[in-house]
Amino acid sequence: MTSAVVFAYHDVGVRCLSVLLAQGVDVRLVLTHTDNPEEQIWFSSVAELAARYDIPCITPADPNRPEIIAKVRAAAPDFLFSFYYRSMLGAELLATPTRAALNMHGSLLPRYRGRVPINWAIIHGENEAGATLHHMALKPDAGNIVDQQSVPILPDDLAVDVFRKVVVAAEVCLHRALPRLIDGTAASIPQDLASGSYFGGRKAADGVIDWSQPAQQIHNLVRAVAPPYPGASTRAGDLDLLLYRTRLLPDVRGPHAVPTLYSDQGHVYAQAGDGAVLRVLEVALGGRPLPIDAFAVRLAGRPQPLPCASH
Repeated sequence: MTSAVVFAYHDVGVRCLSVLLAQGVDVRLVLTHTDNPEEQIWFSSVAELAARYDIPCITPADPNRPEIIAKVRAAAPDFLFSFYYRSMLGAELLATPTRAALNMHGSLLPRYRGRVPINWAIIHGENEAGATLHHMALKPDAGNIVDQQSVPILPDDLAVDVFRKVVVAAEVCLHRALPRLIDGTAASIPQDLASGSYFGGRKAADGVIDWSQPAQQIHNLVRAVAPPYPGASTRAGDLDLLLYRTRLLPDVRGPHAVPTLYSDQGHVYAQAGDGAVLRVLEVALGGRPLPIDAFAVRLAGRPQPLPCASH
Protein backbone atom coordinates (compact mmCIF):
# COMPACT_ATOMS: atom_id res chain seq x y z
CA MET A 1 0.00 0.00 0.00
CA THR A 2 1.23 3.48 -0.90
CA SER A 3 1.94 5.59 2.19
CA ALA A 4 2.00 9.32 2.77
CA VAL A 5 2.53 12.08 5.30
CA VAL A 6 0.22 15.04 4.70
CA PHE A 7 0.68 18.71 5.59
CA ALA A 8 -2.73 20.30 5.15
CA TYR A 9 -5.12 23.06 6.16
CA HIS A 10 -8.34 24.72 5.03
CA ASP A 11 -10.88 23.35 2.53
CA VAL A 12 -8.22 22.39 -0.02
CA GLY A 13 -6.53 20.35 2.69
CA VAL A 14 -9.76 18.59 3.63
CA ARG A 15 -10.77 17.73 0.08
CA CYS A 16 -7.31 16.61 -1.04
CA LEU A 17 -6.80 14.50 2.08
CA SER A 18 -10.20 12.97 1.32
CA VAL A 19 -8.98 12.04 -2.17
CA LEU A 20 -5.94 10.23 -0.73
CA LEU A 21 -8.12 8.27 1.66
CA ALA A 22 -10.69 7.45 -1.03
CA GLN A 23 -7.95 6.02 -3.26
CA GLY A 24 -6.55 3.83 -0.49
CA VAL A 25 -3.39 5.74 0.41
CA ASP A 26 -2.09 4.87 3.88
CA VAL A 27 -1.88 8.33 5.49
CA ARG A 28 0.39 7.76 8.47
CA LEU A 29 0.62 11.28 9.85
CA VAL A 30 -1.18 14.60 9.30
CA LEU A 31 0.33 17.97 10.19
CA THR A 32 -1.98 20.97 10.28
CA HIS A 33 -2.31 24.36 11.96
CA THR A 34 -3.96 25.45 15.17
CA ASP A 35 -6.74 27.85 14.21
CA ASN A 36 -5.90 31.49 14.93
CA PRO A 37 -8.58 32.94 17.27
CA GLU A 38 -8.17 36.32 15.56
CA GLU A 39 -8.97 34.84 12.15
CA GLN A 40 -12.47 34.22 10.85
CA ILE A 41 -12.71 30.41 10.52
CA TRP A 42 -15.10 29.88 7.62
CA PHE A 43 -13.53 26.68 6.30
CA SER A 44 -13.45 22.98 7.16
CA SER A 45 -11.06 21.34 9.63
CA VAL A 46 -8.29 18.99 8.57
CA ALA A 47 -7.80 17.96 12.21
CA GLU A 48 -11.44 16.86 12.45
CA LEU A 49 -11.15 14.81 9.26
CA ALA A 50 -7.97 13.13 10.53
CA ALA A 51 -9.71 12.31 13.82
CA ARG A 52 -12.61 10.64 11.98
CA TYR A 53 -10.11 8.30 10.33
CA ASP A 54 -7.97 7.79 13.47
CA ILE A 55 -4.94 9.31 11.76
CA PRO A 56 -2.30 10.78 14.10
CA CYS A 57 -2.44 14.57 13.76
CA ILE A 58 -0.09 17.21 15.15
CA THR A 59 -0.03 21.02 14.96
CA PRO A 60 3.58 22.18 15.23
CA ALA A 61 4.30 25.90 15.21
CA ASP A 62 7.40 25.13 13.13
CA PRO A 63 7.34 21.94 11.04
CA ASN A 64 11.07 22.15 10.39
CA ARG A 65 12.13 21.56 13.98
CA PRO A 66 14.28 18.42 14.47
CA GLU A 67 11.68 16.56 16.56
CA ILE A 68 9.02 17.10 13.86
CA ILE A 69 11.37 15.98 11.10
CA ALA A 70 12.08 12.86 13.17
CA LYS A 71 8.33 12.09 13.41
CA VAL A 72 7.94 12.44 9.65
CA ARG A 73 10.95 10.20 9.01
CA ALA A 74 9.60 7.60 11.43
CA ALA A 75 6.42 7.42 9.36
CA ALA A 76 8.57 6.31 6.40
CA PRO A 77 6.26 7.75 3.73
CA ASP A 78 6.41 7.05 0.01
CA PHE A 79 4.97 10.53 -0.62
CA LEU A 80 4.82 13.80 1.23
CA PHE A 81 1.92 16.07 0.28
CA SER A 82 1.29 19.71 1.13
CA PHE A 83 -2.28 20.96 0.63
CA TYR A 84 -2.76 24.63 1.54
CA TYR A 85 -0.29 24.28 4.41
CA ARG A 86 0.93 27.75 5.38
CA SER A 87 4.55 27.05 6.33
CA MET A 88 7.46 26.45 3.97
CA LEU A 89 8.97 22.98 4.26
CA GLY A 90 12.75 22.84 4.45
CA ALA A 91 15.22 20.59 2.68
CA GLU A 92 15.24 17.90 5.38
CA LEU A 93 11.48 17.45 5.23
CA LEU A 94 11.44 17.44 1.42
CA ALA A 95 14.02 14.65 1.48
CA THR A 96 11.99 12.36 3.77
CA PRO A 97 9.66 10.62 1.27
CA THR A 98 11.10 7.77 -0.75
CA ARG A 99 9.28 8.82 -3.92
CA ALA A 100 8.24 12.49 -4.06
CA ALA A 101 7.19 15.61 -2.15
CA LEU A 102 4.29 17.38 -3.83
CA ASN A 103 2.25 20.54 -3.27
CA MET A 104 -1.15 21.68 -4.49
CA HIS A 105 -1.00 25.36 -5.41
CA GLY A 106 -4.04 27.55 -6.08
CA SER A 107 -3.03 28.96 -9.45
CA LEU A 108 -2.10 27.86 -12.94
CA LEU A 109 1.66 27.79 -12.49
CA PRO A 110 4.02 29.35 -13.35
CA ARG A 111 1.61 32.28 -12.99
CA TYR A 112 0.84 33.58 -9.50
CA ARG A 113 3.47 31.73 -7.56
CA GLY A 114 3.59 32.73 -3.89
CA ARG A 115 0.90 33.92 -1.50
CA VAL A 116 -2.88 34.40 -1.95
CA PRO A 117 -2.86 33.63 -5.69
CA ILE A 118 -6.65 33.75 -6.07
CA ASN A 119 -6.87 37.25 -4.65
CA TRP A 120 -4.05 38.46 -6.87
CA ALA A 121 -5.60 36.88 -9.97
CA ILE A 122 -8.89 38.75 -9.36
CA ILE A 123 -7.09 42.03 -8.67
CA HIS A 124 -5.36 41.70 -12.04
CA GLY A 125 -8.60 40.99 -13.87
CA GLU A 126 -7.86 37.40 -14.85
CA ASN A 127 -10.68 35.36 -16.37
CA GLU A 128 -9.43 32.00 -15.14
CA ALA A 129 -7.79 30.48 -12.09
CA GLY A 130 -7.00 26.91 -11.15
CA ALA A 131 -4.99 24.40 -9.19
CA THR A 132 -1.56 22.92 -9.94
CA LEU A 133 -0.06 19.78 -8.45
CA HIS A 134 3.71 20.12 -8.55
CA HIS A 135 6.90 18.76 -7.04
CA MET A 136 8.17 20.84 -4.15
CA ALA A 137 11.51 22.62 -4.27
CA LEU A 138 13.26 24.97 -1.87
CA LYS A 139 12.09 27.89 -4.01
CA PRO A 140 8.33 28.37 -3.51
CA ASP A 141 6.01 26.91 -6.15
CA ALA A 142 8.93 26.30 -8.51
CA GLY A 143 9.03 22.52 -8.94
CA ASN A 144 8.02 20.43 -11.93
CA ILE A 145 4.31 20.30 -12.75
CA VAL A 146 2.41 17.00 -12.48
CA ASP A 147 -1.09 18.20 -13.44
CA GLN A 148 -3.32 21.29 -13.59
CA GLN A 149 -7.03 22.04 -13.62
CA SER A 150 -8.47 25.42 -14.65
CA VAL A 151 -11.73 27.10 -13.60
CA PRO A 152 -13.37 30.32 -14.87
CA ILE A 153 -13.42 33.62 -13.02
CA LEU A 154 -16.68 35.37 -13.90
CA PRO A 155 -16.84 39.19 -13.98
CA ASP A 156 -18.66 39.54 -10.65
CA ASP A 157 -17.15 36.56 -8.81
CA LEU A 158 -15.86 37.33 -5.34
CA ALA A 159 -12.65 35.76 -4.06
CA VAL A 160 -14.65 33.27 -1.99
CA ASP A 161 -16.58 32.20 -5.11
CA VAL A 162 -13.36 31.54 -6.99
CA PHE A 163 -11.80 29.84 -3.99
CA ARG A 164 -14.66 27.36 -3.85
CA LYS A 165 -14.11 26.56 -7.53
CA VAL A 166 -10.38 26.12 -6.95
CA VAL A 167 -11.12 23.68 -4.12
CA VAL A 168 -13.00 21.52 -6.61
CA ALA A 169 -10.24 22.00 -9.20
CA ALA A 170 -7.67 20.79 -6.65
CA GLU A 171 -9.78 17.72 -5.86
CA VAL A 172 -10.22 16.89 -9.56
CA CYS A 173 -6.53 17.46 -10.28
CA LEU A 174 -5.34 15.18 -7.47
CA HIS A 175 -7.96 12.52 -8.17
CA ARG A 176 -6.80 12.35 -11.80
CA ALA A 177 -3.06 12.46 -11.06
CA LEU A 178 -2.83 10.16 -8.04
CA PRO A 179 -3.06 6.80 -9.87
CA ARG A 180 -0.26 7.93 -12.20
CA LEU A 181 1.85 9.06 -9.27
CA ILE A 182 1.39 5.69 -7.63
CA ASP A 183 2.23 3.66 -10.74
CA GLY A 184 5.13 5.93 -11.72
CA THR A 185 3.72 7.28 -14.98
CA ALA A 186 2.87 10.83 -13.85
CA ALA A 187 4.13 13.79 -15.85
CA SER A 188 6.92 15.99 -14.51
CA ILE A 189 7.07 19.16 -16.60
CA PRO A 190 9.64 21.86 -15.76
CA GLN A 191 8.24 25.33 -15.20
CA ASP A 192 9.36 28.31 -17.24
CA LEU A 193 9.59 30.63 -14.26
CA ALA A 194 10.60 33.58 -16.43
CA SER A 195 7.20 33.49 -18.11
CA GLY A 196 5.32 33.40 -14.80
CA SER A 197 4.89 35.70 -11.84
CA TYR A 198 5.43 35.76 -8.09
CA PHE A 199 3.41 37.71 -5.50
CA GLY A 200 3.69 38.13 -1.76
CA GLY A 201 1.00 38.24 0.90
CA ARG A 202 -1.52 41.02 1.39
CA LYS A 203 -2.61 43.00 4.44
CA ALA A 204 -5.71 45.03 5.24
CA ALA A 205 -4.00 48.30 4.25
CA ASP A 206 -3.67 46.95 0.71
CA GLY A 207 -7.45 47.09 0.47
CA VAL A 208 -7.67 50.91 0.69
CA ILE A 209 -9.34 52.18 -2.49
CA ASP A 210 -7.62 54.81 -4.63
CA TRP A 211 -10.54 56.41 -6.47
CA SER A 212 -8.27 57.93 -9.11
CA GLN A 213 -8.10 54.43 -10.59
CA PRO A 214 -10.51 53.17 -13.27
CA ALA A 215 -13.81 51.71 -12.10
CA GLN A 216 -12.90 48.26 -13.42
CA GLN A 217 -9.74 48.17 -11.32
CA ILE A 218 -11.65 49.23 -8.21
CA HIS A 219 -14.35 46.62 -8.90
CA ASN A 220 -11.62 43.96 -9.09
CA LEU A 221 -10.18 45.07 -5.75
CA VAL A 222 -13.60 44.96 -4.08
CA ARG A 223 -14.17 41.43 -5.40
CA ALA A 224 -10.71 40.28 -4.35
CA VAL A 225 -10.94 41.35 -0.70
CA ALA A 226 -14.68 40.95 0.04
CA PRO A 227 -15.62 38.87 3.13
CA PRO A 228 -14.39 36.59 4.52
CA TYR A 229 -11.42 38.83 3.69
CA PRO A 230 -11.25 42.32 5.30
CA GLY A 231 -13.09 44.25 2.57
CA ALA A 232 -12.12 47.26 0.44
CA SER A 233 -12.01 50.38 2.59
CA THR A 234 -12.53 54.04 1.85
CA ARG A 235 -13.44 57.39 3.35
CA ALA A 236 -16.46 59.11 1.84
CA GLY A 237 -16.67 62.55 3.35
CA ASP A 238 -16.79 61.83 7.09
CA LEU A 239 -17.83 58.18 6.66
CA ASP A 240 -15.54 55.15 7.16
CA LEU A 241 -16.83 52.56 4.71
CA LEU A 242 -16.10 49.00 3.65
CA LEU A 243 -17.33 48.02 0.20
CA TYR A 244 -18.27 44.35 0.06
CA ARG A 245 -19.88 44.04 -3.38
CA THR A 246 -20.11 46.26 -6.46
CA ARG A 247 -21.23 45.96 -10.08
CA LEU A 248 -19.56 47.76 -12.95
CA LEU A 249 -21.93 49.78 -15.15
CA PRO A 250 -19.86 49.95 -18.34
CA ASP A 251 -22.25 52.18 -20.29
CA VAL A 252 -22.81 54.76 -17.52
CA ARG A 253 -20.82 57.94 -17.04
CA GLY A 254 -20.95 59.70 -13.68
CA PRO A 255 -22.45 63.18 -13.28
CA HIS A 256 -19.67 64.61 -11.10
CA ALA A 257 -16.39 66.34 -11.88
CA VAL A 258 -14.40 64.22 -9.39
CA PRO A 259 -14.76 60.73 -7.84
CA THR A 260 -17.94 60.81 -5.80
CA LEU A 261 -20.27 58.54 -3.83
CA TYR A 262 -23.91 59.39 -4.46
CA SER A 263 -27.42 57.99 -4.57
CA ASP A 264 -30.08 58.10 -7.25
CA GLN A 265 -33.56 56.60 -7.25
CA GLY A 266 -32.85 54.44 -4.21
CA HIS A 267 -29.50 53.05 -5.43
CA VAL A 268 -25.94 53.88 -4.36
CA TYR A 269 -23.27 54.65 -6.95
CA ALA A 270 -19.55 55.41 -6.92
CA GLN A 271 -17.95 57.38 -9.72
CA ALA A 272 -14.31 56.47 -10.26
CA GLY A 273 -11.37 58.41 -11.64
CA ASP A 274 -12.13 57.50 -15.25
CA GLY A 275 -15.70 58.76 -14.93
CA ALA A 276 -17.11 55.23 -15.07
CA VAL A 277 -19.59 54.16 -12.42
CA LEU A 278 -19.95 51.30 -9.96
CA ARG A 279 -23.23 50.41 -8.36
CA VAL A 280 -22.55 49.70 -4.68
CA LEU A 281 -24.51 46.63 -3.62
CA GLU A 282 -23.18 45.79 -0.16
CA VAL A 283 -21.48 48.16 2.27
CA ALA A 284 -20.48 48.37 5.91
CA LEU A 285 -20.32 51.55 7.96
CA GLY A 286 -18.02 51.62 10.96
CA GLY A 287 -17.42 47.91 10.46
CA ARG A 288 -21.14 46.99 10.56
CA PRO A 289 -23.18 45.98 7.49
CA LEU A 290 -25.60 48.72 6.47
CA PRO A 291 -28.77 48.00 4.43
CA ILE A 292 -28.12 49.53 1.04
CA ASP A 293 -31.57 51.10 0.77
CA ALA A 294 -31.05 52.88 4.10
CA PHE A 295 -27.65 54.05 2.92
CA ALA A 296 -29.18 55.39 -0.30
CA VAL A 297 -31.64 57.44 1.76
CA ARG A 298 -28.79 58.74 3.90
CA LEU A 299 -26.86 59.86 0.80
CA ALA A 300 -29.84 61.41 -0.99
CA GLY A 301 -28.96 64.97 -1.93
CA ARG A 302 -25.62 64.69 -0.11
CA PRO A 303 -22.98 63.29 -2.51
CA GLN A 304 -19.69 62.54 -0.78
CA PRO A 305 -16.21 63.07 -2.32
CA LEU A 306 -14.00 59.99 -2.60
CA PRO A 307 -10.25 60.12 -1.89
CA CYS A 308 -7.56 59.73 -4.51
CA ALA A 309 -3.99 58.72 -3.73
CA SER A 310 -2.66 61.71 -5.65
CA HIS A 311 -4.56 64.15 -3.41
